[in-house]
Amino acid sequence: MSRKYFGTDGIRGTVGEAPITPDFVLKLGWAAGRVLAARGGSKILIGKDTRISGYMFESALEAGISAAGVDVRLLGPIPTPGIAYLTRTLHAQAGIVISASHNPYTDNGIKFFGADGRKLNDQIEQDIEQMLDEPISVVGSDRIGKVRRIDDARGRYIEFVKSTAPGLSLAGLTIVVDTANGAAYHIAPDVLEELGANVLPMANTPDGFNINRDCGSTSPEALRRKVLESGADLGLALDGDADRLIMVDDQGEVVDGDQLLYVIARDRQRKGALHGGVVGTLMSNYGLELALERQGIPFARAKVGDRYVMEQLDSRGWLLGGESSGHLVCLDRTSTGDGMVAALQVLAALRREERSLRDAVADAPLVPQTLINVRGDNRDGFMERPELQQAVSDVEAELAGKGRVLLRPSGTEPLVRVMVEGLDGAQVERLCQRLAEQVRAIIA
Repeated sequence: MSRKYFGTDGIRGTVGEAPITPDFVLKLGWAAGRVLAARGGSKILIGKDTRISGYMFESALEAGISAAGVDVRLLGPIPTPGIAYLTRTLHAQAGIVISASHNPYTDNGIKFFGADGRKLNDQIEQDIEQMLDEPISVVGSDRIGKVRRIDDARGRYIEFVKSTAPGLSLAGLTIVVDTANGAAYHIAPDVLEELGANVLPMANTPDGFNINRDCGSTSPEALRRKVLESGADLGLALDGDADRLIMVDDQGEVVDGDQLLYVIARDRQRKGALHGGVVGTLMSNYGLELALERQGIPFARAKVGDRYVMEQLDSRGWLLGGESSGHLVCLDRTSTGDGMVAALQVLAALRREERSLRDAVADAPLVPQTLINVRGDNRDGFMERPELQQAVSDVEAELAGKGRVLLRPSGTEPLVRVMVEGLDGAQVERLCQRLAEQVRAIIA
């Protein structure tokens, strides 16, 4: 069955434009309630980030789910991974996240977690899509779902996050934390402070409109300035729903997900707790691959997207993976990508090694990378063109085994992403430009 609404990470779009409208979200809640009730479900959690439209969609989901005869528990503003955790521990049949992650406030979205705290399986999503074609019906008045707010959701999640790094003390560290005016604004600073850090919070005053605006993991410039101005030991930035993490060292240098993944992996290896290797994506920097290779740590690449990272981890029986964007998955700690859990794993590693963040990532320097987006509508079969295959072979020959080439059609725009990585920045730039021209000649 082809999907009409669900993408790889739920349903997302511009508020007020189909399908991100109150009437659709009400019916989505009803459809989810009906499908889960048929499987014995009796309780669904709803959490959200801080964007203004969250109130509207929370009410719509609440109405739809209760009309289907399923109870609702409202969590309020809480990180996406917090909803995954509470879905498991409160024995709910599903958790619903109202968030558009790192997007601006004008967007919003809906995604689901199953009872195990992981993304809802494909079959249930398909069943929900099919139910959306049915007319809404309301259960008898004696069976309408009850709605209750979980008042201590924030505190429960804070305690869980701290428990993922037992014995960790951050005493003596000054940490700047940028919560992107998002779902972790009232959580991340408290976690770090309760572990003993001197915390300098920023972007922690959400007003419904400023989520991700010039802040957070996708815009770390303000964090860099704050770290340098304050003389902090490091800074960390989350995105709007706090499932991504980017850090900044004491010199203001941005440390992305690839390097953070390396720090965690090396620490796990030294403790004998790695259990296999590391999963990255097609976009993970070649420098990560080289650094892990030097440590004797296996590395595999998945398609871009946390869903595909999870699939690779499951198929290999590994526990650690992530993306350059900072979406890091530590399956030995929790069931999904979690920015604060990942932050504590990095900080615990630094404490054990008695190293600064700058020193720890010096072992995993990123190699030069050039990415060019080539627009064109004639993408069908372009990879099979002999002249393009020859051009790729020529570039790979010049890299002489010390670099990487990637051609990746966009799934959402009429363009092809052309990426070249290698040890020589000037060479990488020249080769990427040459390959992009070849792609442009074919698809433009």
